[in-house]
Amino acid sequence: MARAYAQRRRAWEAEALHERATPSYPARRAGPEEDCGLRTPLQRDRDRIVHSKAFRRLKHKTQVFVAPEGDHYRTRLTHTLEVTQISRTVGRALRLNEDLVEAIGLGHDLGHAPFGHIGEAFLDDALRERFGRGFRHYEHSLRVVDVLERDGRGLNLTEDVRDGILCHSGRAPLPRTLEGRIVRLVDRIAYINHDIDDAVRAGVLDERDLPAEPIAVLGDRGSQRIDRLVHDLVEHSDVAGDIVQGPEAGEAMGALRDFMFEHVYLGPAARREHAKIETVIRTLFDHYAGLPGGPPDGGGAPGADLPQRVTDYVAGMTDRYCIRAFEALAVPDAFAL
Repeated sequence: MARAYAQRRRAWEAEALHERATPSYPARRAGPEEDCGLRTPLQRDRDRIVHSKAFRRLKHKTQVFVAPEGDHYRTRLTHTLEVTQISRTVGRALRLNEDLVEAIGLGHDLGHAPFGHIGEAFLDDALRERFGRGFRHYEHSLRVVDVLERDGRGLNLTEDVRDGILCHSGRAPLPRTLEGRIVRLVDRIAYINHDIDDAVRAGVLDERDLPAEPIAVLGDRGSQRIDRLVHDLVEHSDVAGDIVQGPEAGEAMGALRDFMFEHVYLGPAARREHAKIETVIRTLFDHYAGLPGGPPDGGGAPGADLPQRVTDYVAGMTDRYCIRAFEALAVPDAFAL
């Protein structure tokens, strides 16, 4: 059965996928393994990511709004699922390897710190000031799957999945596969549009204030904008032989992104919370860095030095766990006297 499945899958990919699609076989892993008889190596990677502890923690990590009380606000987990769903649509339309797209999409944000990109920035500041190092969530996502999961043994993912996770951010080099480039671009398509939806729901933004020109190009509803951007991405990528946007849609999406940074991500409501988040992150970071034995339970992976162990421990926290840990340090226990 195992040999027959692999043979059938190889034959199907050779016939059905685009010549530039990434094949599922052979599996290139740091630690060699026998292939599964019922899944391709990329499907196996997907399953390992979904069953990881880091993936489960995403449900309590910030997308835009910190520890939102409403049931309908996005979290880092729902963002991950939306990115993966849209990316698979693009991958299928372009006849690329959906399994690779899915695995990268599901794993791309596993290394996010608590409190989203603001938490990432303050953790980066704390690391640079105390230890002369930096923090980037996309680099830490790779560390999560390579080292931290399974009690320090890592998930032993294939090279193309690892590359897509590491390179999904606009600050990183381009992924080497077209599938990875899909996730990189769709990540931005997804967060711009669902963050508009959440900001309107929270009363931080009025839809009537959205810039008129990009809305005229992309549509006045989130579903319209995503549909327009996905169709544009597929059509232009098919012609170019690479993952690209058309100039009109790309410029409109860039204008919306600039608007969101000015009015939402770095707007007045967000800035009021930034000082609080910085206090929480720095208090915990300095506390664990100053402990003789470092973070509780060893923190991070065995054998790592103190800066890395503190980074692993703080970055792995969910928003609510981070707040509870801060309260335990900074807030007196009731009736403690």
